[in-house]
Amino acid sequence: MLDTGEKFVEQQNLDSDTGQRTLTGSLIPPLVMGLPKKTDSLCPECIKVIPARQYEKDGKVVMTKTCPDHGEFNDIISSDVNFFLEMEKWHFKDGRGFSNPLVPNAQKCPSDCGICNMHLTHAAIGNVDLTSRCNLGCPTCFASSNKYKAEPSFEEIYMMMKRLRESRPAPCNTIQFIGGEPTLHPDFFKIVKASTKLGFTHIQMGTNGIKLADPEFAAKAREAGLQYIYLQMDGVTDDVFEKIRGRKLLATKLKAIESAGKAGLRVILVPTIIRGVNDHQLGDLVKLAFENLDTITGLSLQPISFTGRYSEEDRLQQRYTLADIVHDISRQTGITDPLKDWFSLNSSTPFVSLAEALTGKSVTNYTCHPHCGTLSILFVDKNKNAVPITRFIDLYNLLKDINKLAQKTEKRRVKMFSKLSSLNLLRKHFNAKNAPEGLTFSKFLQTLDGYSDKKFTWTDEHKDHTYKTIFLFGMHFMDNYNYDLERVRRCAIHYAAPDGKLYPFCSYNSGHTHRDRVEKEYAKSRS
Repeated sequence: MLDTGEKFVEQQNLDSDTGQRTLTGSLIPPLVMGLPKKTDSLCPECIKVIPARQYEKDGKVVMTKTCPDHGEFNDIISSDVNFFLEMEKWHFKDGRGFSNPLVPNAQKCPSDCGICNMHLTHAAIGNVDLTSRCNLGCPTCFASSNKYKAEPSFEEIYMMMKRLRESRPAPCNTIQFIGGEPTLHPDFFKIVKASTKLGFTHIQMGTNGIKLADPEFAAKAREAGLQYIYLQMDGVTDDVFEKIRGRKLLATKLKAIESAGKAGLRVILVPTIIRGVNDHQLGDLVKLAFENLDTITGLSLQPISFTGRYSEEDRLQQRYTLADIVHDISRQTGITDPLKDWFSLNSSTPFVSLAEALTGKSVTNYTCHPHCGTLSILFVDKNKNAVPITRFIDLYNLLKDINKLAQKTEKRRVKMFSKLSSLNLLRKHFNAKNAPEGLTFSKFLQTLDGYSDKKFTWTDEHKDHTYKTIFLFGMHFMDNYNYDLERVRRCAIHYAAPDGKLYPFCSYNSGHTHRDRVEKEYAKSRS
């Protein structure tokens, strides 16, 4: 329990008008930084919204909440309070949501979901479940595959994709096909091809890799327009796969990587991390990425979420947080520093603000919560020596300067000077002495081009345009024990569902778990 005399971080009264509102007029509660602080969470038993407190205890960040009917619950939000506070400094702004929310008059979060008038962040990634069927039966599956018979038709999926592209003011540009196992849908290739015609520029698939291990399937997927494979890859030994997936899969996974490489697909390794099962192999997965630099572009690391009932003792022992990821990778690889080379996923917002000021057009805002995810970008030279971007770019101060430039640019009538100023800021904060071998400032700019313009990374003509990079990306999806409504309202991964609505990841798969209702209703309508 907390000391009753504890002083919380100052928070504005959420009932008052702060002057900050969404595009449709809903109040934006201020995001509270520092510790201790208050937020809203859920009772894990009855899913009622209840107040919660976050505070430091023994070097960790802990959440405590009490339901009047089911008692007190405690959980670990971060295993390292210093890392937790470091991530918060990268939050520069909140978004203002959608001008055309699908639920325009929602009153309660997260029950009135679909994306609503209170949501703040655009869809950085639009998820589309192609089927609930799967050719594995993993006990760790958050999607409860094979629970309901839900497999939308091509026409229904087309409308789901179209719904993402119709989001305003910033249409969703990135789509990820998932499931179940998306490759089982009979119209898989037709669906991928349709996504390119709808204007998606980043086309991804989350897969277990079983069908992708067939080189012919991988080639057909690339030909249809697929670009990225988010490959379920929990470790580098079969005992790990047996514990997490129920069978030996290492040979299949390695074959899938080989097939993807031959087809020209890029692969991101996606381990579900369970303490005591595979957390000791994160360094080995990074090594695997280095051994396949032409195919593997990064790791998306996802600590397991707790579904169902868990005793508090078991949860506190097994809880694995973003801080654990950065400490384990840093210790196992020696490449990164836990507090110096990792930054929050929402840190790109100053560049987004500048792009909007320069063009006068809305850009996907990426204003997720600072504790949704963490990122480190490694630049890898020809000898496979890796240097984090934060070693040769003063990233935080660069972003601060870009943020100030964006504010000035918005008021200027002539924008050309701001373009020159942004280039000068990049040069100012670039330290050539600390850059990896062969990375000049010019080559660095070309690599940034590669992130925004795919012709530089997908065609042989431009294969030497960019410098080799690998990103290490930790995403902590919530469960009912660590639920935080501040995070839900800022979620940047949105599901397009068969009911015609869009849902944030952590309200679709946890909390009120809208997935269960949507898939149950869909399956019933087809029976």
